[in-house]
Amino acid sequence: MTPADLAGRPEEIAPSLLGAVLRVAWPGQATVTAHLVEVEAYAGTGEDPASHAHRGPRRANLLLFARPGLLYVYFTYGMHWCANVVSHPGTPGAGGGILLRAARIDTGLDLARARVPRPVPERELARGPARLARALGITGAAGGLDLVADPRSPVRLLPGTPPGEIRSGPRVGVSGTAAATPWRFWDAAAPEVSAYRPAAPRRRPRRAGNGTASARGRQGGPA
Repeated sequence: MTPADLAGRPEEIAPSLLGAVLRVAWPGQATVTAHLVEVEAYAGTGEDPASHAHRGPRRANLLLFARPGLLYVYFTYGMHWCANVVSHPGTPGAGGGILLRAARIDTGLDLARARVPRPVPERELARGPARLARALGITGAAGGLDLVADPRSPVRLLPGTPPGEIRSGPRVGVSGTAAATPWRFWDAAAPEVSAYRPAAPRRRPRRAGNGTASARGRQGGPA
C-alpha cells in the first residue's frame, strides 16, 4: 500500500481498506496485527459537517490536511483515543480522513487482552474505534506516524484480503445534516462490526444537585 492508494475522496477510498492489515510493533512490546472490518469516511473543508476538517485547517486538525497515509489520532469523551488514516485528493486545501472503527485481532492476542481493563469476548477487543485504538496501544503520541511509506514506522497499514461482501450505511453517532450520509463501510460477514447507533439527542445543560452544570458528550469520528 502506498500514499497514492489513499489519495482520493475518503468515501471512495474507505471501502478499499476493509481487509487491510494494521501491524503495530511498539519498541519492547510484542507485535499485534489486526485486519480492518469497519471504517468510516470523513470529507474535507465545507463538505461534511461531521468531519474535523469541515471548517478548514486549525492547529488541532492539521494532520488531516497533510499527505495521505499519515495517522491522525484524536481524543474523545475525555478518555478515549480514536485512530484515523489521512485520505484526501491531494489538491490545495483538501483534507479528510478515514476512521478505523473495528478490526479482528489476528496476532498478539494476549497483549491486546492485557490492554483491556476488563474481560470481553475476543470479537469485542477491537469492536468500536476506542477499543480498536486501546487494543493496539495507539494514543495521541502516535499522531503523524506514516502508515504506508515508512517501513520503520511502528504502525503500518498493509494490504490484505478484501471481504466477500461490503455493506454501507450511516455513520455512528453523527447528527444534523450529515446523519444519513452512508459513509460507514463494513465487512458483511464480520462479527466484530460495531452496532449502529444514531446520535443521542443533544440536551441543554441543566443544573445538577451540587450546583454544577452537566451535559452529555457525543462521539463521532473524526468529529
